[in-house]
Amino acid sequence: MARVTKPLTNTEVKQAKPKEKEFNLVDGDGLALRVKPNGSKLWIFNYFRPYTKIRTAISFGSYPALSLADARNKRNAARELLAQDIDPKEHRDESSRLNDIAHNNTLEHIAKKWLDVKKSTVSENHSMDTWRSLELHIFPDLGKVPVHKITAIKTIEVISPIAAKGSLETVKRLCQRLNEIMIYAVNTGIISSNPLTGISKAFQLPAKQHLPTLKPEQLPLLMSTLPQASIKLTTRCLIEWQLHTMVRPSEAAGTRWDEIDFDKGLWEIPIERMKQKKPHVVPLTPQCLELLEVMRPISSRSEFVFPSDRNPKTHSNPQTANMALKRMGFDKQLVAHGLRSLASTVLNEQGFDADVIEAALAHTGKNEVRNAYNRTNYLERRKPVMNWWSNYIDQAATGNMSLAGKKGLKIVNHG
Repeated sequence: MARVTKPLTNTEVKQAKPKEKEFNLVDGDGLALRVKPNGSKLWIFNYFRPYTKIRTAISFGSYPALSLADARNKRNAARELLAQDIDPKEHRDESSRLNDIAHNNTLEHIAKKWLDVKKSTVSENHSMDTWRSLELHIFPDLGKVPVHKITAIKTIEVISPIAAKGSLETVKRLCQRLNEIMIYAVNTGIISSNPLTGISKAFQLPAKQHLPTLKPEQLPLLMSTLPQASIKLTTRCLIEWQLHTMVRPSEAAGTRWDEIDFDKGLWEIPIERMKQKKPHVVPLTPQCLELLEVMRPISSRSEFVFPSDRNPKTHSNPQTANMALKRMGFDKQLVAHGLRSLASTVLNEQGFDADVIEAALAHTGKNEVRNAYNRTNYLERRKPVMNWWSNYIDQAATGNMSLAGKKGLKIVNHG
């Protein structure tokens, strides 16, 4: 007949006295209280390891910090694991390891690792803007919080003051970025699920706003205002350069002399400077080449075609053109990025091939399958389109001083 173990009582555990050698008081089902000669008492659980069936023991903690009732709960949990062929000690060690990882992985730490990966798909300016927004709005409150302790309630609480100020576009971007960070944490095994799914639903959506741009019939107004504007020659050249080449403000401001191939009449923008992380080649029209000739005596000793006024070792700020357009009286009517929209509108109205226009704008379509097969940059077909566009700008400047002329001073006069 099997020996029946009598469970321990709280009194027995409390009054257990030390002996010369350590001994165990058995509670049953593998649980025992180990009493050491120095008087310390330790709960241990004896069991056979799954598969190997080697006898071993695991410590649950010391008495009285861990009561008899708590020790029994731990024993029951361990036996449940064994029923699933899970070693309680291995399970505890793995849980402890994951917990340590989680505590060391603060939101700021994970955000940095996420952005290091994301940098391969966005421009340097975009990644800098992303990090600045997190530093300004999120990290002061949540940056040092372990990522597994981030909650939707706390995050919404942090973002709410930004929404209260009406900065709904900022709120939208923060929600998107935080969700991307959490998805990265899930995909790298740091947390099991994204706690911030749907937090954007706690806020109003920003009104859909298109970047201010001019109507095609307003281009002559811009071209007549430019020569009279109280702006530096470099800034005026930058605005005309962006207008003729149809690139983004940051791409125009960062134009480098070593990107220009004068023999082939091409401007080759490297992958790291492009928003879509694809190199972009711009066919240079005669007007574009004239603009470069205007800039040559000003910036030929600089790496950049449009150097910064304060520090020639860097390029113009991408916001320079915006500030100039504002001072010229185009506030809320036109921003530098809107020059691209103007070009797109005119070229589409003229019936040019939509794919060629999109290639000129360095746009990537949303159809990933089509993108994979449509690898052409339409370079040869874009050349006549770009020439037509530069001539169109010249016509809009009729009677006005245009920089895109011989020596940078040409009265455009199409009789």
